[in-house]
Amino acid sequence: MNRGDEDGPRGGRGGVNLPALRGHNDALVLDLLRGAGPSGLGRGGLADRTGLTPQAVSKITARLRAEGLVAEAGREPSTGGKPRTLLRLVPGARHAVGVQLDRDELAAVRVDLAGRVLERWDAPLDFGAGPDAVVEAVVRAVRRVADPAGPPLGVGVAAPGPLDWRAGVLGRVTGYPQWEGYPLREVLAGRLGAPVRLDKDTNAGAAGAGFGDGSSVYVHVGTGLGAGLRLGGEVYRGARSAAGEFGHQVLSLDGPPCRCGARGCAEVLCLAAVARGDSAGAARIVGEAAANLVALLDVDRVLLGGRVVAAAPEAFVSGVRAVLASRSLTPAPPEVSLSPTSVAQGAAELALSPFFGRA
Repeated sequence: MNRGDEDGPRGGRGGVNLPALRGHNDALVLDLLRGAGPSGLGRGGLADRTGLTPQAVSKITARLRAEGLVAEAGREPSTGGKPRTLLRLVPGARHAVGVQLDRDELAAVRVDLAGRVLERWDAPLDFGAGPDAVVEAVVRAVRRVADPAGPPLGVGVAAPGPLDWRAGVLGRVTGYPQWEGYPLREVLAGRLGAPVRLDKDTNAGAAGAGFGDGSSVYVHVGTGLGAGLRLGGEVYRGARSAAGEFGHQVLSLDGPPCRCGARGCAEVLCLAAVARGDSAGAARIVGEAAANLVALLDVDRVLLGGRVVAAAPEAFVSGVRAVLASRSLTPAPPEVSLSPTSVAQGAAELALSPFFGRA
């Protein structure tokens, strides 16, 4: 037998022709089945979309069925021959955990392979108490929501930035200098005994929002103001993990001092409006900052999230939408809506990404 036939491609765009990379091809098939949902896909459709040979797809799907990851989803409509079997992902076969660290609270979720939240737990958190206390809080939260029947595929942790997502190390978080250089990912992986992915809370929000291959910006309004970028279907972090420092763009040269050291930043202006109970004013500031970003990147969507937005969703959606419409340089301004997922869900999505062959 030609070894390349086991998992080899026919020239399509996705599969890999080396048995050593069998895991890549398995992930490719799982990702397609995840996207297909409960209706599933046939082996022929999987072969067409991956470029793998039908023989390779049959071997891969047999392996995945034996592992409990894939099951039958019925039959394709007959076209005259024997109806072909459809296959679907089994969402409950594995799980992942996502954790959001805010400056004053923690949220943890367990999700299945479809990204659906199965359990959630929220607790107060003092991020300023330092790394040791926060690590203990994360370990307790993960153990509380994880499935006792088996370990999670991974744990995603969303934290305030700046941070180096490649190294898993915190930067000089505004207002919390004691975190600078702390290897949070390494410490948590050692304590939890599971793979850990660390990213900024805003990047986790962008990852969770999805929306295929389009471009969007996720704006998070909570104890701070930040944004995550999803460009061409992928989270964009920048060469130094510094992309998305949305809240520290200066909107007023003579404005009030910001904790970052500048004056008139969008964050300090927005949070001052929130403190006054002026949701409309805060939304207008977010809209002005978002309009600057839209003018630079020409994104398709602006998604809003965070506890401040959740407290006044209509005010923020309508306020940001009005500013973008008034400042749009094109006939059709980007769509504005609430994010469909939480940051903790987005963190769990980051933990699932390697399982589905995504970055």
